[in-house]
Amino acid sequence: MTRVVLSIGSNLGDRLAHLRSVVDGLGEALVVASRVYETDPWGGVEQQPFLNAVLIADDPGRDCHAWLCRAHELERAAGRARGERWGPRTLDVDLVTCSELTASGRVDVFSADRDLTLPHPLAHLRAFVMVPWLDVDPAAHMPLQDGPRSVADLLAELEPADRASVRLTPLTLES
Repeated sequence: MTRVVLSIGSNLGDRLAHLRSVVDGLGEALVVASRVYETDPWGGVEQQPFLNAVLIADDPGRDCHAWLCRAHELERAAGRARGERWGPRTLDVDLVTCSELTASGRVDVFSADRDLTLPHPLAHLRAFVMVPWLDVDPAAHMPLQDGPRSVADLLAELEPADRASVRLTPLTLES
């Protein structure tokens, strides 16, 4: 069984509906969804604020590459057009981490192939990933090449302005 941490975001169209489409698309695989946050854009491109959330999902029939395919399917269904890097989008679904259940316990997957980098190479630098992740898993750890790090510690290392740019909203992902 694989477990994924997904970061989802939208800043075009009906932002909340786009996020909810991921929740609906995951169906029974969804374990938990964070609250919804509004976040200033990241990456230096002028654009509207994002709505962001983190989802944790399990599926015994999917490996990490299958999760990536599912993420791309959900983005296409929301009309995602891949244009400018870090630019505006109807929906962004990123695999932050993926782990597999083995006889000895849960093992984090590391991947550096052309199509899939795990863990997500920038997630530990993004408050809009870590704040909602801590919302659903206060004990979360980010697997890094030099060993796992507490998400809370990684978040604390970010600039105060980055942390302040992630604001809790009254919105929910429940339809």
